[in-house]
Amino acid sequence: MSGDGSWRRVSREGRRFLRGRYRSLRRLALWSLLESAHTFLGGYAVARALDDGFLAGRTGTGLGWLAVAGAGALLGALALRGVFGGLADLVEPLRDGLVRRSVRQAIGRAVADPGRAGDAGAVSRLTQQTEMARDSFAGLVLVARSFVFTALGALLGLAALDPVLLVLVLPALLLGTAGFLATLRPMARVQRAALDADEALSGRAGDLAAGLRDVVACGGGASAGAPVERLIAEQERLTGRLARWTALRTLALGVAGRLPVVALLAGTPWLLGRGVSAGAVAGALTYLVQSLLPALDALMTAVGAAGTRLLVVLDRFCAPQPSPDPAPAPAATAPEVAAGSGVAVELRGVRFVYGPRAQPVIDGLDLTVGAGEHLAVVGPSGIGKSTLTALIAGLLPPGGGTVRVAGAPARGGSARGVTGQGPGPDLRRTLLPQQAYVFTGTVRENLTHLCPGPVSGAEVERATAALGSDGLVDRLGGLDGAVDPARLSPGERQHLALTAAYLSPAPLLLLDEATCHLDLRTEERAERALAARPGTLVVVAHRISSAARADRVLVLDGTRAVCGTHAELPARSPLYRDLVGLWNARG
Repeated sequence: MSGDGSWRRVSREGRRFLRGRYRSLRRLALWSLLESAHTFLGGYAVARALDDGFLAGRTGTGLGWLAVAGAGALLGALALRGVFGGLADLVEPLRDGLVRRSVRQAIGRAVADPGRAGDAGAVSRLTQQTEMARDSFAGLVLVARSFVFTALGALLGLAALDPVLLVLVLPALLLGTAGFLATLRPMARVQRAALDADEALSGRAGDLAAGLRDVVACGGGASAGAPVERLIAEQERLTGRLARWTALRTLALGVAGRLPVVALLAGTPWLLGRGVSAGAVAGALTYLVQSLLPALDALMTAVGAAGTRLLVVLDRFCAPQPSPDPAPAPAATAPEVAAGSGVAVELRGVRFVYGPRAQPVIDGLDLTVGAGEHLAVVGPSGIGKSTLTALIAGLLPPGGGTVRVAGAPARGGSARGVTGQGPGPDLRRTLLPQQAYVFTGTVRENLTHLCPGPVSGAEVERATAALGSDGLVDRLGGLDGAVDPARLSPGERQHLALTAAYLSPAPLLLLDEATCHLDLRTEERAERALAARPGTLVVVAHRISSAARADRVLVLDGTRAVCGTHAELPARSPLYRDLVGLWNARG
């Protein structure tokens, strides 16, 4: 999302928020008017104390005007007390609204993508980012209000002393302010781009760290490190742009905050020659040094720091939410495949990217899996194997191309994964992730929850015998025994989940490293039983022995995908040849 888009979206939401709070804004404005009176009295009283009092030889009059200035300071303190009371009427509703929105966002993401891991950013949005927005908004309101009403009082005071004073002060003030405002949106765009690049670099580095062993084993250090180097270079470029904009902002601050004083002092002889009194010049200097320029400096600093931070944080809350059942991406040039044609899965020109500036995880993939086929997917960690199964399961929409299951778009229904949850079951496929889903209940309930109707005890027993999980079922007390997920090992949970998948009526089974916690013998028995079951089996393999049992093997290596049999792939894919050699070397 561009910085301009973020600005427009946040501005629209901000106007909507403020429109319903005119009473709070009026209360805040009325209290702030007292601050204008305090500012006006400060400079005007100094001028009168000099001209009508001390310079005229009337010390009492001069002291009286200074007392008026002191009373103005007390008035300002009273105004500030009322301002803080009115500020709460604006800030607290904003925080409450952001809390409600963050909860709705987390629920919306969970409903739209139930197979995805929990929203890790939800807690940050609910706590840290909400409080950050609250504090930044409060600071901006305080500073902006103070500047507006302080400037009002100071400019009225300058005009009351002598309008010609404005001729010297206003040009430099307006020039510096305009220069500062001109840097706001470009800096927001650069900071947002820098934040996106930082998140992309963190994600890429995390994926690379998780698969370092495979990268080294496959000799893919150069190709794996190239995207990281590009992201680092992008960060360096954005940091340089940000530094240049910061330099321009600093220049604008200097023009607005220092040049009016220089202009006033340099023009003092000219002012005195035109009949402007010494007291008026001293009063004008008081307005600039004690009121107007400090308020302007505080405003620019707050808008430059807290304002940009508030824009970025609020954009996270205002971003469009995913619909619960998004439509499939428009088809590219993939031909239609009719149901029942013998094709279980078909991908045509599929592309998927996790972020607007991230490298594609899958790019231009074509794949056809026949009905009844056993396909294994191999490749280094973080290369896109789990993403591929999520695309086939309908949990992720492709960024380009088409994904079809049994002749229909993969996202055409609410995919029923291993949780069996969703607005409506799509019994075309069952997905088993690495973290097996087991719930508190009976053994029978855990084994049959993927089945839409009742399952006889004989069918369940045949399944447990085929998968070799009958011994585990006996240890748990039989089919009516109680299951406590916390007391099961990861391998036992996977064994139960595999048996449930075996009983599932779905003609397509997707195993995303769903056997990684099983020993070799148990894994082989489970995979052979699932392959012999009527239907199609796609396995993300973490052992070459799993690939050797498959009809075909799909090798993902980040630059191209190669598909073939276990026997022919070593000659066609250097990556697969290295993986086979490494597996054989380990015995």
